[in-house]
Amino acid sequence: MTMQKKTPPKPRVEAKAPAAKRAPARAAAKPAAKPKASKAAPVPPVVESKPKHKLVRDSFTIPKAEYAVLEGLKARAADLKRPTKKSELLRAGIAALNAMTDKAFLAALSGVPSLKTGRPKGTRTE
Repeated sequence: MTMQKKTPPKPRVEAKAPAAKRAPARAAAKPAAKPKASKAAPVPPVVESKPKHKLVRDSFTIPKAEYAVLEGLKARAADLKRPTKKSELLRAGIAALNAMTDKAFLAALSGVPSLKTGRPKGTRTE
């Protein structure tokens, strides 16, 4: 049997400080890394987003003459440098009706003839 020499024990090193005491040393090292990140594209400011409203899809029948008025109102808005969609026009009309007094609201309703419900005859959906 050959005898192996035992290596002498290493000198004891003091135990590292607990993690709580080491945190400030790490925090001091982090600011040096931040200038590298600042060379990247600037982060856009946080913009508060408006809550999204649930949308409802609906269809309705409208006389051609009134539909032509909608198209005329779209053209009028475009001339005023405010292009708009039919749905925006309808929503604006609803807002205007909602703002009316009861007397004016009833007067506006009485000026609109009632239509037969359902899809007009001769209209196909293919």
